Amino acid sequence: MNIPSFGFLLRRWLLCVLMVMGMCLGGVAQQRLDWGDQGNGTYKNPVLNADYSDPDVVRVGERYYMVASDFHFMGMQVLESDDMVNWHIVGQIYDRFDLPGWDGNNHYAGGSWAPSIRHHDGRFYVYFCTPTEGLFMSSAVDARGPWSPLHQVKAVGNWEDPCPLWDDDGNAYLGRSQLGAGPIIVHRMSADGRQLLDDGVTVYTGPVAEGTKWLKRDGYYYLIIPEGGVEGGWQTVLRSRSVYGPYEKRVVLEQGSTAVNGPHQGSLVDTPQGEWWFYHFQHTPVIGRVVHLQPARWKDGWPLMGVDIDGNGVGEPVEVWPCPMKGAGTPSLPATSDDFSSPKMGMQWQWNHNPVDDKWSLTERPGWLTLHAMAADNLKMARGTLTQKVMGFESIATTLVDCTALGSQTSAGLLCMGSDYRAIGVGPEGIYTENNGQRTTVVSAKKPRKVWLRLTMKSSDNVHRFEYSTDGRNYVAAGEPFEMHCGNWKGVRTGIYCYGSQGKAQFDFFKYDIIR
Repeated sequence: MNIPSFGFLLRRWLLCVLMVMGMCLGGVAQQRLDWGDQGNGTYKNPVLNADYSDPDVVRVGERYYMVASDFHFMGMQVLESDDMVNWHIVGQIYDRFDLPGWDGNNHYAGGSWAPSIRHHDGRFYVYFCTPTEGLFMSSAVDARGPWSPLHQVKAVGNWEDPCPLWDDDGNAYLGRSQLGAGPIIVHRMSADGRQLLDDGVTVYTGPVAEGTKWLKRDGYYYLIIPEGGVEGGWQTVLRSRSVYGPYEKRVVLEQGSTAVNGPHQGSLVDTPQGEWWFYHFQHTPVIGRVVHLQPARWKDGWPLMGVDIDGNGVGEPVEVWPCPMKGAGTPSLPATSDDFSSPKMGMQWQWNHNPVDDKWSLTERPGWLTLHAMAADNLKMARGTLTQKVMGFESIATTLVDCTALGSQTSAGLLCMGSDYRAIGVGPEGIYTENNGQRTTVVSAKKPRKVWLRLTMKSSDNVHRFEYSTDGRNYVAAGEPFEMHCGNWKGVRTGIYCYGSQGKAQFDFFKYDIIR
């Protein structure tokens, strides 16, 4: 295999920097987002500035597929890319958990933790653990689906971060860690991936060792694991000639002198041209765990990631780098806006609970999303809550809600949720804002027939604000600007909601603009 040298990669990077400088000095540089594909042969980290936490990526042919932790949100998304930088959502593994208790409100921070995606014998396989219910698997011939119903490989608590490996001799294995991180344990697995065949063997104990990902190359088994915790950790690689060890250890990526805290938990992937790249997340306090891409190479049987800036033998994350392969395509991002003209829900949407399918419709009023009221004490407990990830350093979400059929004790509107649950909406008191169940009346009057609601999010300086309009042109501030923070292992989200004793709300559109 032809492995590009580090010097070759460095020359490519310097060439692109000079090209960018020339474009800027010439006054012809296009306006680009301050992250992702820069449209000039380079990318700027993060490549996905949204909460795709604990990402795992696999290459099949010339395309790449990603899954990430979705915890209690329904359901797990599958992303696709043909250039490793620009991603779009193409499928969902599941859209509900048919497990005891999942129709209630006691599952926040539960659900799918740190999935893995692999391709074997013509099928995709996704594995993940939930904190209390066990180890689950789903498979599909096409990443777009249909995916098989969730199969409970083992009913067990306190497992996390599973990853399968199908060996050259036909044997199958599964590596995982314990809840709370470590040790790393290896199980024999049936060839169809549906059953574990033993109780497992501990192969490594380290400081907060988790996020197990397998790779076999040149006769070595590699366990690619993060250590040291989310915000202050590093990336470790273990290798052995035997699947059960003993394993050698090497730290291959650390924060070092950069501002990228805890660069770890991800996936080492190659290209058809023989280049190697490493995806990982970085924890940010508002958006959540965003996805970075690092150049990688092999030396003396070990993968090296990023750039060794301080010369200590350990790589550090890059900020700007030449795009993989021959360069990225047209800059594009996962879907955000929705005009509700399709009879199917857009795949960017995720329910905050198991969906109640007879309480929402895209066909009852074509071109509108109808949410029928379900009783709840506050926004956090509301099951008629449809959310999506916040994306970018600054963005604006706008929706138009028809309140004509709202019941006298029903509320509906636009939300912003993380560790806090905030909203602007229309309810019995008129137009109001909500903060963790506490309401403040903004306009005490007869509720409007239609109202436009807007949320402006500036994640870079953590300043957010709600506005409303009765004509769709002139917006009025609703309350004071506020801060938001991650909650329940997930980044801040936006979306729409309806809850109460009767009636319904109808949403004409949800427009999400990424400013930078």
